[in-house]
Amino acid sequence: MTARRIIGALILILMGIPTLFGIIWAVGLVRASVSEKVLSDLPREIIAEIPRAADEIFAAAEDESLGGDEEARTWLKAAAKTGVSPRELMEKTGILRWMEGKLSESLRHGGLMIRGEIPWRPISIDMRPLKQALLHPELDAFLAATLANLPPCDKEGIGIWMSVKNHPDLVGDLPACRPDLPLAGKVLLLKKSRAVSDMDDEVEIIDDVRSFPFRRFPLAKALAIGSYFLFLIPAAFIFIGSVIVSRSSSGRLLWSGASVLAGSLPALILTLGIKAFIRWGSLDGGFFWWRQSWGSDVDRLVLDKLSWIPGRVADAFFSPVLWTAVAAAIAGVVLLA
Repeated sequence: MTARRIIGALILILMGIPTLFGIIWAVGLVRASVSEKVLSDLPREIIAEIPRAADEIFAAAEDESLGGDEEARTWLKAAAKTGVSPRELMEKTGILRWMEGKLSESLRHGGLMIRGEIPWRPISIDMRPLKQALLHPELDAFLAATLANLPPCDKEGIGIWMSVKNHPDLVGDLPACRPDLPLAGKVLLLKKSRAVSDMDDEVEIIDDVRSFPFRRFPLAKALAIGSYFLFLIPAAFIFIGSVIVSRSSSGRLLWSGASVLAGSLPALILTLGIKAFIRWGSLDGGFFWWRQSWGSDVDRLVLDKLSWIPGRVADAFFSPVLWTAVAAAIAGVVLLA
């Protein structure tokens, strides 16, 4: 009798409980990965907020108390002195219209197809408007005005500008100083031309839909529902273990409920802890401020203005895990009751 209980308890402890913990995370992350929030809403929210965040970074960079990376701060201050905000520049060059229009629409259509609301068809993001924006005269004027607000270069600064001109493949930041305008124009044109040439005309999101057997299929719902069948694996282990460890029905329910709680509660606590940690890290710089050596004041300024992104991503991915763990914990309580 004792040996039987030991074997049943080992099945529950070594197989049933760990498997349930892992399946809770697997099901939650699968649900998150195919959800409308992650596939469509979250990217569009981030795209919509980028101009505002860029404006705030430019405004904060003019604060004289901001120290640290002098080069980056000088570039930001020179750009801010042009009087052209990032949002204005994006509007003039067409980047904002592309982000809010074609880019956002492509992401929305991808979400609609995965949810089965429209037929499947190839979807790609047209990058040509972005390439045109990089070569737009308004961007050239903005860069020229930014250069005019930089201090003159010394011999070392001019040498770095010349090195970049002679070696376009050279990786590194341009010095925060103003060389003669013909040299600066050539270097910036080389940089932009290389960025444009390295960029594809289109980025495919969904391709080769001809091999898909259905023109309209709710893939997100099918994957979300199908993932729940994974719970049959820990359920089998818990059932076998509880049958071995106890001969009575009440005893088997007791062991089953305790095992389900033992697997779901740690998953619930871990998920809450991760979400709380990321939110704390996203608040007022959070863990980005732990060590001064992690970056300059400018780096931390950028992280601070973009700190809302990790919080929203964490909420989108970990909320399904949290609710899956809650449902499993409730099932454990029901079995115990």
